[in-house]
Amino acid sequence: MLEAGILSKFPAPEEQESTLLLNEFAELILSLSSLPNPQFQFSLTRILPFILKTLESPTSTADAAAKQSCLSALFNLSAALETASLLSSNGAVSALLTLISTKPFAEKALATLGQMVVTASGKKAMEDSSAVPEGLIEVLTWDDRPKCQELSAYVLMILAYQSSAQREKMAQCGIVAALLELALLGTPLAQKRALKLLQWFKDEREAKMGPHSGPQMGRRLAIGSPINPREAQEGRRLIKDLVKQSLNKNMEMITRRANNVGGGSSKLKNLVVSTSSKSLPY
Repeated sequence: MLEAGILSKFPAPEEQESTLLLNEFAELILSLSSLPNPQFQFSLTRILPFILKTLESPTSTADAAAKQSCLSALFNLSAALETASLLSSNGAVSALLTLISTKPFAEKALATLGQMVVTASGKKAMEDSSAVPEGLIEVLTWDDRPKCQELSAYVLMILAYQSSAQREKMAQCGIVAALLELALLGTPLAQKRALKLLQWFKDEREAKMGPHSGPQMGRRLAIGSPINPREAQEGRRLIKDLVKQSLNKNMEMITRRANNVGGGSSKLKNLVVSTSSKSLPY
């Protein structure tokens, strides 16, 4: 069918097709996408506009099946790095990111993003998107979609790896609280990924603080500004109270969510027993 030129018969993006025909075209693309990827290298320019138009169109009950077929086709095609890079450079990342907030499509969209983020063009497209990292962090809180949590954590790991700029963006969007919750309530794989990310944030914070980032008592005394011991003690007490309040707030939030998850309370108790405020970086 490919050799006979079937892809040339696909409708152009500006052509309007009936819902029935749209679904049939999507199913055909899904079937063809299972073929070895090299056969598509010179045909993607014809079918990709159709796929993207289908994914970006408003979702209705009638065309939801067509979107699922197109998502599965993109997943199959992106399995090859060369094709994944080509898809990323031609708008596929943007279309997929718009779908991760829709739970029926999120898992397949995240799985496909996971195959694209390992390419240079895919990673750059995600770094430049306004939906990253907020959309991915939101998925980390989906207790009813554990697979989506695992996939989102994986994409975030690739983006955060050796990129302080991305980690800074993630920290500003509140990823640490989401990771703490995932490390407590997530699946074993999600917990492992969350802990790895948390370790990176901890290491980066310690690197920024440095070995001499604490109060420079000697320097202040040298310039004639003695510190009142009573004031210093009061300052330390205030800081300790702030840290304790922040920790308690996070733990209360996690406890509320844990109570809604089976077995969460026992896991929470184990975490509290084995963890002190001194060992928590945030």
